[in-house]
Amino acid sequence: MPRPVLTQEDQRRGRRLGASLQRRRGTTSGAQVANQAGISIDALRKLEEGKTPTPGFFQIARIAAVLHVSLDDLLGDATDGNSKQ
Repeated sequence: MPRPVLTQEDQRRGRRLGASLQRRRGTTSGAQVANQAGISIDALRKLEEGKTPTPGFFQIARIAAVLHVSLDDLLGDATDGNSKQ
């Protein structure tokens, strides 16, 4: 089954999510977050750069747990750009 074409809003949402993850990571190294989340540093970089507009739920859930942030907050960041930090 072919993957659906992403809309511009889907792409913007992916970039906002990536920016939120990077901002929330702060001074913690990407390698440390990736390692604790059980993903590759390359996967984390792609997420933070907004190059993965449709990331896997469990991947995001693991990163959220490492960053001590709720999935609701990440969703808010991605959908309307407002952060609840």
